[in-house]
Order: sequence, then C-alpha cells, then structure tokens
Amino acid sequence: MRKTTNDARARQLLEKSLVWDNHACVPLRPGDDKFLPQLVRYAKSGVDVVGLNVGFDGLPWEQTAPMLAHLRHWIRGQSRRYRLVETVADIRAARREGRLGVFFDIEGGSALNGQLSMVELYRDLGVRWMLMAYNLNNLLGGGCMDLDRGLTKFGRQVVGEMERVGMTVCCSHTGYRTTMDVMRLASKPVIFSHSNPLGVWRHKRNIRDEAIRACATTGGVVGINGIGTFLGANDNRPETVLEHVDYIVQLVGPEHAGFGLDFVFDSAELDEYLRANPQMFPAEDAFKDGVRMVPPESLRSITAGLLARGYRATDLRKILGGNFMRVARATWPK
Repeated sequence: MRKTTNDARARQLLEKSLVWDNHACVPLRPGDDKFLPQLVRYAKSGVDVVGLNVGFDGLPWEQTAPMLAHLRHWIRGQSRRYRLVETVADIRAARREGRLGVFFDIEGGSALNGQLSMVELYRDLGVRWMLMAYNLNNLLGGGCMDLDRGLTKFGRQVVGEMERVGMTVCCSHTGYRTTMDVMRLASKPVIFSHSNPLGVWRHKRNIRDEAIRACATTGGVVGINGIGTFLGANDNRPETVLEHVDYIVQLVGPEHAGFGLDFVFDSAELDEYLRANPQMFPAEDAFKDGVRMVPPESLRSITAGLLARGYRATDLRKILGGNFMRVARATWPK
C-alpha cells in the first residue's frame, strides 16, 4: 500500500514540477532522423526540458555544425510537440504550452578546432553547455582516461569565453586536475552534466568527493548518469540510481543534485562505436553484453524511491529540475 502511495505522489510531483534531463544522445548522423521520434518518450515520462548531444571529441569536429543544423530543422518542423530552448524564458513557455523544451550540448572542446570564436557561434546555435574534454586530452585540458596535465592556456580562455557568452562550463569526462583548475578559475556555476560519485562505484569516469564539493562551491550541480557501467556492474536499476543521488545529497545537499541520464537512442550505434574505439574507454569496460541504460521512463520510480527514503517534495523539486534551472539563470543568455 505504501508503494502505491509513493507511486501516486511521484506521479503528482512530476506533473507539478519542472523536470529536466540534462543529457541524452541522439545518433550523430546529420540527416538521419529515424530515431528522433523517440523524443516523445521524454514528454510522456514527465520531462519538460532535455539536452541533446550534437558532437563529442571522438568524432570529427566538422560534423558538429551540420548536426546542429539537422536537429534545429527537425525540431522546428515538429513545433506542435517541441520547442527550441535558448533562454530560461523558453523553458517556462514550453512548459506552459505543453511542449518539450530542447537545447543542445557538446561533449568536449575539440569541436572548437582551436578557435575561441567558435564558442559564441555554438551558443548562437543553441548549445548551452560544453565539456572541457571527453575521456582523452585535447587542446583545452585533460580527460579522465588520460595523463591529465591540467587546464591549458587555451582552456582558460575557453572557460572565460563560455562565461562571457552564456554557455555553462561542464567537467564530466574531464580529468581531476583539469576539473579542479576549472573550479578555481570559474566565476559562475560549473556542472557535471552527467557524472556519478566515485564514493558509490569506483570507475575512472566517476568523480571524487573533492570535485563534487568544489562543484557545489561554485553553485553547480551534478547530474546523475544512467549508464550501467558508471552506476555499478552494468546496473541500470532505479534502486542503484537512488544510491548515487543520495550520496550527492548527503555530501553537499539537495541543491546540487540533478539528472543527466545519458540515454542513447540508438544502442546499436553505441555498441558499434565502443567495439571500434576501445582506446576511448577503460579496458575493464568490455561491454560484451551491451550497455544497460536507465530510460526516461524510470524517472517516476526513481522519484517514488526518493519519497520512500523520506525526501521532501521541496527538495525533490530542486533535484528534478529546479537546480539546473537555477544554474541556467546564472549562466545562460538573458
């Protein structure tokens, strides 16, 4: 009976709250919209705004702008269901209109091709956060899978330019030394868009307590990732997600937790990339059985689980979307 009560409360809370999934992965094939209708799954799961990946360091940087053009064109063509998000006001409008708000993100600064002015161009095209690096080192700094020598001179310039133009700085996939350099340099909130605490599951991709505390000090948010190998032993159970959320909350408070589930629309594309590019990922991640992921439909059971643990509705509203909205107000264009 108690489970039913929590399920009902979770459904009501999702309906009444701003719900934000900070990171989802569409196929990075400009012109291919076969999987894009899956976006409707977010709206049906109670999500109000979602961030879509448009490129990462493991692909040619030249592909990023065509991918942005393709997604913008497709979303505008589906304007009855979706709204392109460029400002905080757009998020409010999308929720009021019953449409899913969509913005874009880039996983790694290689998309800049060493050109600082590209930051503002991507901002103009709807990119609202960007990683410093994706697992391996680049011109900005170190990746979490590489010998991290810290934030470079160009990386420092990029952080400043991102803050100037209205793009949130992100340290997911980034090495610890570079991450801490960013945290010390930043004058606005820094996020981990889709990362999990090392204190729950030891994996090179997960983040140390010191980095989580530094993120919170900037006013930032850690978006919990739903990829099974970062949650546990390829574990995508909602109960495991709860452990990661609760760890963040106990460490730095409910004001600094959120969701960036990292759900991949085309799992076959993901499996193929992992097999073809083992140098990009830890050797222990064999992925022999494929990658298990937490789908957006799990948000209700995750919310119910947090209610069962005694989380208050006011704190859950922050975790479900209020925290990322606060960061957007502080870092996005006005």
